Amino acid sequence: MKIAILGSGAWGTALAVSFAPRHQVTLWSREADEIEAMVRDRSNERFLPDIPLPAELRLSTSLSEALADAELAIVAVPVAGLRSTLQQLAKLSSPVSVVWVCKGFESGTSQFPHQIAEEILPASFPRGVLSGPSFAQEVARSQPTAMTLASNDGEFAQRAAKALHHSRLRIYSSTDMVGVEIGGAVKNVLAIAAGICDGMKMGLNARAALLTRGLAEMTRLGLQMGGRAETLGGLSGVGDLILTCTGDLSRNRQVGMLLAQHKSLEKILSELGHVAEGVYTAREVHRIAQQHGVEMPICEAVYRVLYEDLPADKAVEALLSRQPGSEFED
Repeated sequence: MKIAILGSGAWGTALAVSFAPRHQVTLWSREADEIEAMVRDRSNERFLPDIPLPAELRLSTSLSEALADAELAIVAVPVAGLRSTLQQLAKLSSPVSVVWVCKGFESGTSQFPHQIAEEILPASFPRGVLSGPSFAQEVARSQPTAMTLASNDGEFAQRAAKALHHSRLRIYSSTDMVGVEIGGAVKNVLAIAAGICDGMKMGLNARAALLTRGLAEMTRLGLQMGGRAETLGGLSGVGDLILTCTGDLSRNRQVGMLLAQHKSLEKILSELGHVAEGVYTAREVHRIAQQHGVEMPICEAVYRVLYEDLPADKAVEALLSRQPGSEFED
């Protein structure tokens, strides 16, 4: 299959490394200096240092060149860049299949990625989302990973999943785009909460409780928005939640740990040097939860720490002082 991967950050590069031995892959970036460095060094030293790029991987700053005769475009830009990238794809003279890998909601509109795609892409463009528990570094190193590819078109989901699946990257198909995107978005907010918990050295019991109650929040929102419980209990829900809340490679968890040290958000993001989607997603989750009357106290606490200057220890104190109720609704 001829694949264009749009976006040369850590995740786009990792997928390019994973797919290049099996497909004809072109990795595109609008940043000429980044592509020049990757051509010269045959590695992406900024985002995935010490991981060699396959010899067969093509690199380009020309979008038209990358998309020429492409059967599949994988959009690997942050949510903030999804709309503009899809607008470029919509100009193509012939349809191309599109899969995005970003996680979160669009700032300001609170739209899901699939809603943005519905607005912009012609109906003739098959589309879907690829998500699940996956650190870019491990995918690039061919460490076993399992993910979900979801589309409202079940046949496309199965066909694309089968084409991209290989022994080190197992891909399952789904028709629940809402559930997959809710899981991928909300888990980043909960990872910030887990980082605060770990940064305050509250212990493993506390982290287990936070993950479990966080899953309950994710599920409440997902069901309210039309997602399915089994999706949120699968790879793109609880699977991604566990990874992001416990893994040392999680940028969102790092944000939480630094917040626990009373560092300012501005300084944290400057030091991090990478996008931590949970920071922006927290604001949109807060807005969506309020609009739909969904109770999400952990996500609400993260929002207040990030955007209302509530100290992390005060947020934890407020959560612990909540009155206990029935674990499951009667």
